Amino acid sequence: MPWNPEIYNKFKNIRYKPFYDLAEFIEPVNGMKAIDLGCGTGEQTAILADKFKDANFLGVDSSVEMLEQSKALEMDNLHFRKATTEEIIASGEKWDLIFSNAALQWSDDHETLFTELIKLVNPKGQFAVQMPVQPENILNKILADLVDEEPFKSYLKGYKRDSPVLSIDAYAQILFDGGLENLQILQKVYPIIANDHETLYNFISGSALIPYIERLEGENKELFIKIYKERIATHFPKLPAIYSFKRILLYGRKR
Repeated sequence: MPWNPEIYNKFKNIRYKPFYDLAEFIEPVNGMKAIDLGCGTGEQTAILADKFKDANFLGVDSSVEMLEQSKALEMDNLHFRKATTEEIIASGEKWDLIFSNAALQWSDDHETLFTELIKLVNPKGQFAVQMPVQPENILNKILADLVDEEPFKSYLKGYKRDSPVLSIDAYAQILFDGGLENLQILQKVYPIIANDHETLYNFISGSALIPYIERLEGENKELFIKIYKERIATHFPKLPAIYSFKRILLYGRKR
C-alpha cells in the first residue's frame, strides 16, 4: 500500500497530540530495549529516543516511502528497519517497551495480535499503544457505507476493510490476561477544526482512504472521490466544522 508522507504530514500537529499523551505514560528505564511498531517517517521515534536517551530504539514500518525519510534520523540509540508487525511477532524477539502510535489499526484480528504482542514484553516491560476508534469516527462510517454501495462495490470487486479495532472492555481484558498492571485505558476526543470540507477529506485521504483509492482508476476513482466529498459536506453542513476524532490509548506494565 503506497503511503504519501507529504499528505500524511499535512496534519502533523493533530496527529502528534495523542502521541505525546501516550508517551507520558512511559517510565524511563536504563538500557531499555524499545520498539516502535509502524514508525512511519521515524520522526516520533526520534522524539522518543531523545526523551529516553538511555534506551535503545528500533523503528519498524512496512512502507518504503515512509522509511525513506527516517534515514537522516538514525542515532546511536535509534535505528530503523522495514518490517511488518506480524513479522516482528513471528521473530519472537523480546522487548522492554513495545510502543505503537496510530498503526495497529492496519493489522487484523486484534484479539490474537495484542495477545501475541504482549507475550513479547519482558518482565517489568511496558506496552503502550494508541489507535483511532474507527468504528465510531464519522469519516470512517461514511467511507464504510459508501464502499458497500453500487457501483463502488462492483468497482472495488467487493473489497472492504472492516476495522479490527475492539471495544475498550475487550482491550482491558486482553491487557489484564496478558499480565499487565498499572493499566491506563482511555478513549479521548482530539477535535479537528475544519474551515472547509476539503480539510476533512484531506485528513482521511492520507490514511483510511488509501486502500480504496489505489484500487480505483480513471473515472471510477473521480466519481468515488466526488461522492465521498459530497457525503462529507452533507454530514458537516455548518462551517467551520468540528470533527470529534476519537482515539483509544492503552498502557500497561508487565508483572
